[in-house]
Amino acid sequence: MVLSLSFALTVRAQDGNAGVESKTVASPVQMVQALNSAFGAHHARAVHAKGIILQGSFLPAASASRLTRATHLQGKGEAVVVRFSDFTGIPDIADTVGASRPRGAAIKFLLPDNQSTDIVLHSFNGFPVATTDEFRTLLEAIGSNGRGDSAPLGQFLNTHPIAKTFLTTQKPMSTSWATLSFFGVNAFKLTNTAGETHFVRYQLVPDAGEHFLSKAQVSTANPNYLQTEIKQRVAAAPIVFKLYAQVAEPGDVIENPAVAWPDSRKRVLLGTLTLSNMAPNTVAEDKALFFNPNNVHDGISVADPMLVDRARTYPVSVGERQ
Repeated sequence: MVLSLSFALTVRAQDGNAGVESKTVASPVQMVQALNSAFGAHHARAVHAKGIILQGSFLPAASASRLTRATHLQGKGEAVVVRFSDFTGIPDIADTVGASRPRGAAIKFLLPDNQSTDIVLHSFNGFPVATTDEFRTLLEAIGSNGRGDSAPLGQFLNTHPIAKTFLTTQKPMSTSWATLSFFGVNAFKLTNTAGETHFVRYQLVPDAGEHFLSKAQVSTANPNYLQTEIKQRVAAAPIVFKLYAQVAEPGDVIENPAVAWPDSRKRVLLGTLTLSNMAPNTVAEDKALFFNPNNVHDGISVADPMLVDRARTYPVSVGERQ
């Protein structure tokens, strides 16, 4: 299944931004420039450039309807395309270096009438900063550090302890993308058929459990070991994840992705994701595939202003792909 560029770019949110306004000074172009400053202008994805695409299906759980009336979380299920990735905008980054983390996972649910809806996650529970403008400043500081000027990054981390934690406490190198949990960065508001609403963040948990390489194993691992491993794994047996909604309680911060909600918060099972085979993984397919967390349907709406900025920035990044 190869998605055409026109398909990937014409799918848009179904009123996903209703009631949420951006609070950002930086323009979408400036945000892409900041990403390029940090990782280089490679004319690929501005971030999570190195990745691999798999195909499969999603079967909703009965408990999902308690939270939302969204059609892809009801009924008999949908086909999905999932892209696993390394961090940064460097297309050939080694899977074994620290900057390859957090890993990414993006899900596109393929709906009737050429429609879709997306979920975007990464392997760290939280985000380094609270706002898009702070993220731009952090990226520019990382870029300066890469060019030999460490002062801006040091100054930023001294005043942003959550960002320092993000950069210095990533999980060890996982044995596979299939043995790693992933977390939605931003909050969404889910509405069920009775009109009841809950604020949630997504979590994607592997049935295989989390497993990591030892330092000795990392030292001898191939720079592309994740791609090799996932191909072998899915050829042997389907890869299974559970998708959960972590439900906020009164007082939890909704509009700040840097503040992770406590692990004690209730999780509701939304369904089971089963990956059964590799996609063609042509250059054209990867270039065209566009995941937009604001691409949501009735029963789901964005709750974090950063999502508005992400939706505006993605088309700029896509337009720079070659």
